[in-house]
Amino acid sequence: MPNTPFVNRRTFVAGAGALALATGGLIKPSQAASYAPTQTMRGGSNNYRPNAPLVEKLGDGFFIRGKVLKAGDGAPLAGVRIQIWAATTLGGEREPLNHGSVLTRNDGSYELETMQIVPNFGQPHAHLAYDDDAFEAVFLRPVMPSVSDTSVEANFILAPS
Repeated sequence: MPNTPFVNRRTFVAGAGALALATGGLIKPSQAASYAPTQTMRGGSNNYRPNAPLVEKLGDGFFIRGKVLKAGDGAPLAGVRIQIWAATTLGGEREPLNHGSVLTRNDGSYELETMQIVPNFGQPHAHLAYDDDAFEAVFLRPVMPSVSDTSVEANFILAPS
């Protein structure tokens, strides 16, 4: 008979305990979840305008929402400026009435109401950007599944710069 180790529940538990001691103990809940930074999307920076003005809203009926969290621990980031622009029923992405910035709330969330987003180059989509000094720049371009959608969500996980 070949020399194979005998494994049962007792030897498995003993081995797991030895491994935990050797590696410094069990994994703590705070170590279990790690938030990887959001990667910039191709085409996300098209028609970006540095320091677009803060706005309350850019129209009625369509909502762009999301959360901004810190890479690593996932802590919500308050007061972060997110720029948003899209082609809407008011005109294309270059239209000044379709550009604006919002600040995140204490829980890291943001929301901007706009006019209905319409297809641009065949796809209904929005552009969102984070581009300040505290974290690495991220440009997103979420595409909506349908032209009749009335909202889109885009979340940012930002890595310190």
